Amino acid sequence: MSPELKDSKPTSRNPWAWIPSLYFAEGLPNVLVGTVSVVFYKNLGLTNAAAAFYTSWLYLPWVLKPLWSPVVDAWRTRRGWIPAMQFLMGAAFAGVALTLPAAHFLQFTLALLWLVAFSSATHDIAADGFYILANSERRQAAFSGVRSVAFNIAKIFAQGALVALAGILKERCGSFVAAWTIVFALAATIFLALAVYHRLMLPRPDGDVPGNADAVKAANFLAVFADYFRKPQIALLLAFLLLYRLGEAQLLKIAQPFLLDPRAAGGLGLSNQALSLVYGTVGLVALICGGLLGGILISRRGLRFWLWPMLLAIHLPDAVFIWLAYAQPQNVCAIGAGVALEQFGYGFGFAAYMLYMIYIARGRHATAHYAICTGFMALGMMLPGMWSGWLQEQLGYRHFFVWVIFATIPSFLVALKIPLDAEFGKKN
Repeated sequence: MSPELKDSKPTSRNPWAWIPSLYFAEGLPNVLVGTVSVVFYKNLGLTNAAAAFYTSWLYLPWVLKPLWSPVVDAWRTRRGWIPAMQFLMGAAFAGVALTLPAAHFLQFTLALLWLVAFSSATHDIAADGFYILANSERRQAAFSGVRSVAFNIAKIFAQGALVALAGILKERCGSFVAAWTIVFALAATIFLALAVYHRLMLPRPDGDVPGNADAVKAANFLAVFADYFRKPQIALLLAFLLLYRLGEAQLLKIAQPFLLDPRAAGGLGLSNQALSLVYGTVGLVALICGGLLGGILISRRGLRFWLWPMLLAIHLPDAVFIWLAYAQPQNVCAIGAGVALEQFGYGFGFAAYMLYMIYIARGRHATAHYAICTGFMALGMMLPGMWSGWLQEQLGYRHFFVWVIFATIPSFLVALKIPLDAEFGKKN
């Protein structure tokens, strides 16, 4: 390409042309791998123990994401990483569709979904960095809500539309294998189209240049990590990050299998279509509303004022599933109302967790330290999720959901001790 041609390409574009699609592309694989995969494997006949264990391992790339983020920054432009990772995710989803009919589909699909997870985590690093480089601070603030909406639309599309589509196709094709083959083929098509679109439509900001690979030195890399672990009361801070969602992390892996399992097995016997409405649409909208309300209230009175109400909000509504397990209501509206209450509380209480990660990360390496916090956040979901399916099979649904309430106690005990400035989080 001649220099004239290269220079003629736009360094900026209308942000509406790429920000919504970029964050839709960031949200979709995250939900497909972390949440929809549980429904996928449950539909294909895996036990709760196997589905929870295997899908929890898929969080590992997000746990390790802080370790390779400097490498992503050093080896090529963020604009180069974005379509490359989207193309790789599209190819991996196509691989899932192709290997589903195989005898060893579990091994093949898990390996390919892990590749999606790795690509998605890398895409997150590049997309968030690109967003900062391609926008002024004023535009970054103006479009922060657009990012969130696009990400949440992707979640509703995955947990709502795609799960429902799998159920509809199963009724027509007679097989969940055929149904999910079509769903993953659709996901592959979407990501390949996004890769082409973003290759053409992303702007070329002047600051988006690859760093010198030699600059990724072990001494500097380790120094940032060492500085993180020298923070005052770091053991207590890590305990908070790992234990805040101890109960919720186990509930999240079992909620959908519980809603899908037949009533004779202790579940509610919902179809994929009903699940997509109750959990993937109504519940998800309630979660988003809870998160928005939490952010607004913290900005008015500060995190310290709202920490304990939010702790109660994220944990106490888990008891809704105890009622659902014992009463086994048949009315979908009643089930939806219960799920919406629990998800609203989860979103409301999670706002405190997200802001406390910012509190922990304050200092000289705030961006890198926040990334480390997100790694521990993912670890706090991964480890409890791994054993949740086995534990549910030992206890049954009713006793398992009672256990979930007891599992929330450590987060309250840690919250009694954590440091927190009285004014932190208030809007100036």
